[in-house]
Amino acid sequence: MSSRRSRSRQSGSSGISDDQIIDLVSKLQQLLPEIRNRRSDKVSAAKVLQETCSYIRSLHREVDDLSERLSELLANSDSDQAAVIRNLLMQ
Repeated sequence: MSSRRSRSRQSGSSGISDDQIIDLVSKLQQLLPEIRNRRSDKVSAAKVLQETCSYIRSLHREVDDLSERLSELLANSDSDQAAVIRNLLMQ
Protein backbone atom coordinates (compact mmCIF):
# COMPACT_ATOMS: atom_id res chain seq x y z
CA MET A 1 0.00 0.00 0.00
CA SER A 2 1.36 3.43 -0.90
CA SER A 3 2.11 5.93 1.83
CA ARG A 4 -0.45 8.28 0.29
CA ARG A 5 -3.20 5.69 0.65
CA SER A 6 -2.02 4.91 4.15
CA ARG A 7 -2.29 8.58 5.14
CA SER A 8 -5.73 8.86 3.55
CA ARG A 9 -6.97 5.90 5.49
CA GLN A 10 -5.53 7.19 8.77
CA SER A 11 -6.93 10.67 8.36
CA GLY A 12 -10.21 9.20 7.10
CA SER A 13 -10.62 7.27 10.33
CA SER A 14 -10.46 10.53 12.29
CA GLY A 15 -13.01 12.20 10.02
CA ILE A 16 -10.57 14.73 8.57
CA SER A 17 -9.64 14.55 4.91
CA ASP A 18 -6.14 15.18 3.58
CA ASP A 19 -7.40 18.38 1.97
CA GLN A 20 -8.73 19.60 5.31
CA ILE A 21 -5.40 18.84 6.97
CA ILE A 22 -3.56 20.75 4.24
CA ASP A 23 -5.95 23.68 4.68
CA LEU A 24 -5.51 23.68 8.48
CA VAL A 25 -1.72 23.54 8.20
CA SER A 26 -1.86 26.43 5.74
CA LYS A 27 -3.98 28.46 8.16
CA LEU A 28 -1.55 27.72 10.99
CA GLN A 29 1.32 28.80 8.76
CA GLN A 30 -0.35 32.17 8.20
CA LEU A 31 -0.68 32.70 11.96
CA LEU A 32 2.94 32.01 12.81
CA PRO A 33 5.23 35.05 12.62
CA GLU A 34 8.38 32.95 12.18
CA ILE A 35 7.00 31.20 9.10
CA ARG A 36 4.78 33.96 7.73
CA ASN A 37 7.76 36.30 7.35
CA ARG A 38 9.87 33.81 5.41
CA ARG A 39 10.23 34.29 1.68
CA SER A 40 9.80 30.60 0.88
CA ASP A 41 6.24 29.33 0.57
CA LYS A 42 7.32 25.71 0.92
CA VAL A 43 7.34 24.62 4.54
CA SER A 44 6.65 21.08 5.65
CA ALA A 45 3.62 20.31 7.79
CA ALA A 46 5.97 18.94 10.45
CA LYS A 47 7.86 22.25 10.54
CA VAL A 48 4.58 24.19 10.81
CA LEU A 49 3.50 22.00 13.74
CA GLN A 50 6.90 22.38 15.44
CA GLU A 51 6.76 26.16 15.02
CA THR A 52 3.16 26.19 16.29
CA CYS A 53 4.20 24.38 19.47
CA SER A 54 7.14 26.72 19.94
CA TYR A 55 4.96 29.78 19.37
CA ILE A 56 2.33 28.57 21.85
CA ARG A 57 5.05 27.94 24.46
CA SER A 58 6.39 31.48 23.92
CA LEU A 59 2.87 32.90 24.28
CA HIS A 60 2.44 30.99 27.55
CA ARG A 61 5.72 32.44 28.83
CA GLU A 62 4.60 35.92 27.81
CA VAL A 63 1.26 35.51 29.59
CA ASP A 64 3.07 34.27 32.70
CA ASP A 65 5.45 37.25 32.60
CA LEU A 66 2.60 39.72 32.12
CA SER A 67 0.61 38.10 34.92
CA GLU A 68 3.59 38.41 37.24
CA ARG A 69 4.10 42.05 36.29
CA LEU A 70 0.41 42.77 36.85
CA SER A 71 0.49 41.08 40.25
CA GLU A 72 3.47 43.21 41.22
CA LEU A 73 1.72 46.33 39.98
CA LEU A 74 -1.41 45.52 41.95
CA ALA A 75 0.62 44.72 45.07
CA ASN A 76 2.48 48.03 44.84
CA SER A 77 -0.58 50.17 44.04
CA ASP A 78 -2.82 51.81 46.56
CA SER A 79 -6.25 50.26 46.96
CA ASP A 80 -8.00 52.79 44.70
CA GLN A 81 -5.57 52.22 41.82
CA ALA A 82 -5.78 48.45 42.28
CA ALA A 83 -9.59 48.61 42.19
CA VAL A 84 -9.50 50.63 38.95
CA ILE A 85 -7.10 48.14 37.37
CA ARG A 86 -9.23 45.17 38.48
CA ASN A 87 -12.36 46.83 37.07
CA LEU A 88 -10.62 47.44 33.74
CA LEU A 89 -9.57 43.80 33.58
CA MET A 90 -13.10 42.58 34.24
CA GLN A 91 -14.60 44.50 31.33
